Amino acid sequence: MLVVDTNVLIYAADLDSPFHGACRGWLENQRRKAEAWYSTWPIVYEFLRVTTHPRVMRAPWASGQAWLFITSLLSAPGFSLLEPTLRHADILSQLIEEMPHLSGSIFHDAHTIVLMREHGVRQIVTHDADFHRFQGVEVVDPIG
Repeated sequence: MLVVDTNVLIYAADLDSPFHGACRGWLENQRRKAEAWYSTWPIVYEFLRVTTHPRVMRAPWASGQAWLFITSLLSAPGFSLLEPTLRHADILSQLIEEMPHLSGSIFHDAHTIVLMREHGVRQIVTHDADFHRFQGVEVVDPIG
């Protein structure tokens, strides 16, 4: 079981990215697998925010095009979105105790880690080095 992070989705979608080929190839291969793999609603919204933003993307997508990319993932066998459970607050509390220096935008990544812990997922596919900060997480970088 694994979670795919925003940057991998964005690179897979962005033809102008130097990481497009590696991420698109990884994503297409993963989509064909039946085993469980995940993302999160916050990652979906971040993907939508970035891919439709004219200051971020050289050729920003229309919202419908970005949503179509997401719905194609949602229809893939084995893919689903992690949702908070009743243990969410307790696991967040544990994470803050482990890492009292957490602050600012790293909380977006921390939210992903909390969801992963709730559901027993240990791998995240990402090119974001910040995930190496978290204990018990295996970072898989499709770029290398």
